Amino acid sequence: MTGFFVLAIYIGVFVVSFFLVTKVVHRATVRDFTSLKTVTFGDESAVRPNRWAGVISILTIFLIWGMFTGSALLPKFLHAPAPFVGTAEFTYTAEANGQRDDATVTVLVHPREQDVEAPEVAPGDGFAKNDSATIAQWRTGLIRVDSNDEITKADGAEVVAINGQPIARGETVKIDSGSVTLSDKGTPNFAPSRGWQMEPLYLPPPEEVWTRTVQVVKEGFRGFTLWEHLGYSLFRVVVGFFFGALVGIPLGYAMGLSNWFRGWFDPIVEFMRPVPPLALIPLVIIWFGIGESGKIILLFLAALWIMAIAARSGVSGVNISKVHAAYSLGASKSQIMRYVIVPNSLPEIFTGARVAMGVCWGTVVAAELVAAEQGAGMMIMVASRFQNTDIVILGIILIGIIGFGIDMLMRYAERILVPWKGKA
Repeated sequence: MTGFFVLAIYIGVFVVSFFLVTKVVHRATVRDFTSLKTVTFGDESAVRPNRWAGVISILTIFLIWGMFTGSALLPKFLHAPAPFVGTAEFTYTAEANGQRDDATVTVLVHPREQDVEAPEVAPGDGFAKNDSATIAQWRTGLIRVDSNDEITKADGAEVVAINGQPIARGETVKIDSGSVTLSDKGTPNFAPSRGWQMEPLYLPPPEEVWTRTVQVVKEGFRGFTLWEHLGYSLFRVVVGFFFGALVGIPLGYAMGLSNWFRGWFDPIVEFMRPVPPLALIPLVIIWFGIGESGKIILLFLAALWIMAIAARSGVSGVNISKVHAAYSLGASKSQIMRYVIVPNSLPEIFTGARVAMGVCWGTVVAAELVAAEQGAGMMIMVASRFQNTDIVILGIILIGIIGFGIDMLMRYAERILVPWKGKA
């Protein structure tokens, strides 16, 4: 149910912001030359990221995160319904030896981090006595209502109704502050209302993640600073990608230019291409151990096939008319390779490099989850063992930011080094 409301809020913000920005803000501002094009549909050069959309998208994610975690950064009227905290009461009806009696159960629902005592209640008259108990929010608890009754379950007493509603074993009755379920042994199990907010154990609010980030930056994690953990991961990715590209690009060129190389290596490349790098982790550990060499070899294999296919595709996609034009001007094979094949294949190679870097970055995190003493993946693994969800989220955010930064850097390098991309 909560997921439905999260999706509804996200879609609602998207629709409202789309019409406000495109219909109101953009019409009130001066358009650039791209907006004056007569043909924009299908023209990739006319489609650029909308800055307003990017900013609103990020803010929407943080808004939803804060709403469903009860973040102190948001006003309370924006919070999703919180879990019940306070005093809850329900009345149970006990039946024994043909007679019935009612008693009230008072439950103090308290925050998890607090230690409280059960409230004092008067026992009341009759063989069923009033009870009290404490339960932490987001938790449930069995309430032994017959522990102080004059006639217990051992004597044949049984709970037959909650707040006047008949109940049998395994059934549930809703009350204002939660629900009461009768267990298979006839003991009421009280579950306070959980609301729509996530428990901090599963999703802490943004400010808690920020506080833990500052702490990890100052104190480090498991004997290494945060920058050392990220540096180890980045070093492994760069080295593995470098050697993968160093071998993969010449291999791709050879497959694109030679029938023999294409026939010899194509079955190998096409066989390994769909194999996920994570499936190779057990074999790499067996062959090369859990040290740095094993991780770098795994990343090398992750990048190798992607770069080979990208280079092969780049060579195969060169416009044959350019080759014929070069031959007609008296160019040699080496000149055609240098001035025609390589420049025209670079856009495909850069695209493959961006994909390979993304795969390597995801693979190194997974490899560090298996065996590592440093790295972002190791941080996430250790934190998950101790249920430090804030560190897990910190690691995920940093991995995403660094991965995004790597992709932006490679796009910038592509614009500088391959300015002819997309031009005839």
